[in-house]
Amino acid sequence: MNTDSRVPPRDEVVLRYLLERRAAEDPERVFVVFDGGPVWTRGELLEQVRRTAAQLQSLGVGQNDHVVCWLPNGPEMMRFWFAINYLGAVFVPINTAYRGGVLSHVLDNADAEVLVGAAELIPRIDEAGSPERLRRVIQVGGTERCSLEGPDVVTVDEIAETQHVLVEPAEPVEPWHTQAIYYTSGTTGPSKGVLCSYMQSWAGFSPQAMPFLTRDDRFLINMPAFHVGGSTLVYAMLVNGGSVAVTARFSGENFWRQIRESDSTAVFLLGVMAQFVERRAPAPDDARNPLRTVFTSPLIDDVAGFAQRFGVDVYTIYNMTELSAPIVSGPNPTLRGTCGKVRAGVEVRLVDEADREVPIGDVGEIVVRTDAPWTVTHGYYRMPEATAKAWRNGWFHTGDSARRDAEGNFFFVDRLKDAIRRRGENISSMEVENEILAHPKVREAAVVAVPGEISEDEVLAIVSPVPGETIDPVELIRFLEPRMAHYMVPRYVRFLSELPKTPTAKIQKNVLREAALTEDTWDREKSGITISR
Repeated sequence: MNTDSRVPPRDEVVLRYLLERRAAEDPERVFVVFDGGPVWTRGELLEQVRRTAAQLQSLGVGQNDHVVCWLPNGPEMMRFWFAINYLGAVFVPINTAYRGGVLSHVLDNADAEVLVGAAELIPRIDEAGSPERLRRVIQVGGTERCSLEGPDVVTVDEIAETQHVLVEPAEPVEPWHTQAIYYTSGTTGPSKGVLCSYMQSWAGFSPQAMPFLTRDDRFLINMPAFHVGGSTLVYAMLVNGGSVAVTARFSGENFWRQIRESDSTAVFLLGVMAQFVERRAPAPDDARNPLRTVFTSPLIDDVAGFAQRFGVDVYTIYNMTELSAPIVSGPNPTLRGTCGKVRAGVEVRLVDEADREVPIGDVGEIVVRTDAPWTVTHGYYRMPEATAKAWRNGWFHTGDSARRDAEGNFFFVDRLKDAIRRRGENISSMEVENEILAHPKVREAAVVAVPGEISEDEVLAIVSPVPGETIDPVELIRFLEPRMAHYMVPRYVRFLSELPKTPTAKIQKNVLREAALTEDTWDREKSGITISR
């Protein structure tokens, strides 16, 4: 019996029991609308999940087993994900862009005997070298069965014919059990499998943490399920009694069509997504839409203008795969660059390299701990050293830096690995990027460090112009000069039509750093442009 009031009952937290509860409450209420696809009520979703769970069980999947899902957003991803958790097994979604050595590492690390994969992706398993533990691949789509050297391949149509009576889990699925393993991008080393419990998924988006998300909301999911910005928000709406609209991916061109056709009231816009929406040509019907709530991370510059133009409330948030949304803003924050204040149930400190708290206003690493158990990751799977490094002195170390004002507002500065040091000064790449993005002809921007001739770093800005526009690097520098400290003004500028991105729309700074100073990179100093102090 649970006697800890900080841990809610199973049917408020654990997917299996929560789904059954929602279906029993109102089986005809719509839970998910797929863009260009079916609409499932709560009752229909439960029926799909139970049928799929029986099929997985017939293949030997049981409680606590790891099952890899290598699928794009859509009905197949949702029913297999929910079915995996319905059995008490562990959902392991992986990036649909994986191939080669990265794919080999992740499949080996995941310890899964069964993989559910899209037909067009499955041949990459042989190319990467199938791990010995993987014994069965369930093929989704395709006109012919894929052939692999190691594991057997069975199609979804074949397992749909399986007659199997669903057997209940041997033990109840508990809030502290592992729900999922999410793999981080691994830009500084091998991708790490982040262990996430049901409690962690629940804590950041429960009614207590996000009271403005209600049963009347429909959240547009435009992030992939292998990213917590996709899957956790689906779970959040199950927790809050609302519904979701699922799209294959974010599309600036189709965004408002998807919002209106799905009657979505809430959306999360990560990074450049918000810029695409904001820079769309104004239209008379901009505010005539069902949207009420927009999360952006990082916070857009003109919050008031965005809120008024589209008739929405804007929120921002600080989160990462390992956490449960510890910092959240109120509606329409007026402080530029804030990521909000610490929510109830969480402690956040900013510390130096010795874990000493830094003074208010100074930059320090964000470290986190929570009041309730299991609401932060319980480790990196099969990576004890990485787990120990992150969990030091009783606090989870994020690897992110921020500063805080006297009122408790936090301002994200940078990933520690992305920080730039030039002329004895520390530079936030994000702050430089924000000023570059203020230029009307700039569509996207990324700032990275490149080695200086003597020591420390020089600043390289990689800029993507608005389609049809050309940017003069001298004019860009003159635009930036009055907007930032002299040492922050980029020395180098390179123009690309499109910046390299991950499938979750994050700019791949590691790729840009590796390319460094290409032949087409403009050098301010060689052009004779000086910056006054």
